[in-house]
Amino acid sequence: MKPPTSRWLSMLIVSTSIFLAVIDIFIVNVALPAIKKGINGTNGELQLVIATYLMGYSCLLITGGRLGDYYGRKKIFLAGMLIFTISSCFCGLAQSGLQLNTARFFQGISAALMTPQGVSYIQVLFPEPRERMKAIGIYGIIAGSASVIGQFLGGFLPDTHLIAEGWRLIFFINLPLGILALIAAFLLLKETPRDRSQQFDYGGVALLTPALFCLIYPVIQGRELGWPAWSIGLLAVSVVLFMLFVRDQRRKSARQQAPLINIALFHYRDFKIGLYATIFYFLVQEPYFLITGVFFQDGLHISSHTTGYYFVFQGIGYVLASILSVKLMHQFGKKVLQGGIYTMIAALLLHVFFLNTAATHPLTFPAILFLYGLGCGSVLPSLLAWSLKGIPQQFAGAASGTYYTAQQSAIALGAGVTGGVFFYFTGSNPGLSDYTNAYHITLYVSIFLLMMVSICLFIMPDRPADVPVRTRELHA
Repeated sequence: MKPPTSRWLSMLIVSTSIFLAVIDIFIVNVALPAIKKGINGTNGELQLVIATYLMGYSCLLITGGRLGDYYGRKKIFLAGMLIFTISSCFCGLAQSGLQLNTARFFQGISAALMTPQGVSYIQVLFPEPRERMKAIGIYGIIAGSASVIGQFLGGFLPDTHLIAEGWRLIFFINLPLGILALIAAFLLLKETPRDRSQQFDYGGVALLTPALFCLIYPVIQGRELGWPAWSIGLLAVSVVLFMLFVRDQRRKSARQQAPLINIALFHYRDFKIGLYATIFYFLVQEPYFLITGVFFQDGLHISSHTTGYYFVFQGIGYVLASILSVKLMHQFGKKVLQGGIYTMIAALLLHVFFLNTAATHPLTFPAILFLYGLGCGSVLPSLLAWSLKGIPQQFAGAASGTYYTAQQSAIALGAGVTGGVFFYFTGSNPGLSDYTNAYHITLYVSIFLLMMVSICLFIMPDRPADVPVRTRELHA
């Protein structure tokens, strides 16, 4: 008889999903200039390398969790990991921007299938609250470590030419990791009970996915093509689709069906304000890596591996601050989040004043990026917990799914909006002064968005607000 698998080993197996999903965001950020040269791509295609992954990720994130409940978490984890591994290979083999971004979209879809199973498994494996918190902490450390490793490999691999162009290795590296995860999960992971009491909101997915596409794609490509009529038309269509989506979700909630996003959650003031703060924050967070990576490599002519080395210090600052901030939140509450935002703003101002030439003292780059990482780490891990503090525990799953959908959508939109500002001001044949000017303008836009986060945090209640929301509305 086969001995039972350790709970902690099972958790580590399913944690490969968040590790690969996160690493494939950060590993691309630093490698974007090399990817652009490799596929002879445009700036718009460069932004879509980030945005298409996150569109697929955000649109199916909630549905991915429900698929695990309905068909079994092991089956959906294996399916997601298999599709992720295959689509990663297609990314590495891509010869054009269209091929790469199509494969990236399927990468995002597969990430949305496999990553919710990790969180769900933790709930099942660790029913005791103290052990569950420990497991969630380890899960968060794995995700944070993936961001640091991704930034290092994103700088190191493009300068490596072993069996292919270096940038292709950032996708091929998922092949051995994915195969090992598939084998371990197939042999050692135990299937969970299935819950078929609720139907999937296929209609909600069918509305939200094209709505996000019609918003993000023209924001990115429209700027590059001079805003043709079709781009304006798609933006108008996105408005209509979002309105239909909200109406559809309200109707399903009223009928006690299972909507993709539960509209009744927005009656909770701290959740609603926290969601706004999240959107403003993530319009800055990921685009920062896009514009900084391009500015360092194409503007300041810093090598890919040196850029990756600098970003590692940002990741180290993030991990250290995230561990410390979780402890400080119990004592100081949202002041920790506000302090993190002000630290990020200060760090961006230091970017403007000191990171303007490759001749800058070598220690200045890692020092300022480390400070920026400290700010990020003080905000990101605790923003979700603070936003959900007033949500009843039994509805935390629906609220966190909504939160993560908004988060990934904001990242994708930020790649178009913030990244679009940067590429607009660089022009068609930029020199150092053009890159510097564009970088500074984009950083000021980022500072403005972070100030909006600060305002949201200022008006957010210190304690959960008592909101008379009928339980049956949330339960739907």
